[in-house]
Amino acid sequence: MLGELLKPLRGEGVCLRPFVHADAEGFACAARESAGSVGRWMSWCHAGFSVGEARAWFAICAAELAACSAAELGIFAVDGGEVLGGIGLNHFIVEHKLCNLGYWVRASRQREGIATHAVRTMARFGFADLGLMRIEIVVAEGNVSSAGVARKAGALYEGLVRNRLVVDGVSVPAWMFSMVPDSVGRSQ
Repeated sequence: MLGELLKPLRGEGVCLRPFVHADAEGFACAARESAGSVGRWMSWCHAGFSVGEARAWFAICAAELAACSAAELGIFAVDGGEVLGGIGLNHFIVEHKLCNLGYWVRASRQREGIATHAVRTMARFGFADLGLMRIEIVVAEGNVSSAGVARKAGALYEGLVRNRLVVDGVSVPAWMFSMVPDSVGRSQ
């Protein structure tokens, strides 16, 4: 059902859509250029990230979408071409109508509002099309840029959660943010 609902999502200058085989080189390039910023918080993002790793990730994304267990999408320029980053709804808890939302933007396009626009677009989809009542954004303590995106997108800061994320094999505290249907687009 999730895959059937999912057409390219367009909003505020971004296009969110599933990755296709042809996106692999652009994704790998975006990951390599972002190793110094994104890689600090997401260990999969490293300077040697390959096209093969991108294709393996795309296969996981397609399988999760088909299984309705996650919607991991690319963030693209509004025309759907240039890879700007990635965003995903995952860790669904269906009985409580909630999930996690994660995102990243390539280094050369950071600080342009792309992540904020993508988060708002994805949250609207989650609330309107999937019937979610809560979306959590979990940010490793110290990742000020990602926390700023959450706030600008309308998420509410709820507190510091101990040992919530694993970064480079180490459990770290994280800032918990949440969005509910009436919070999308409201800066905190």
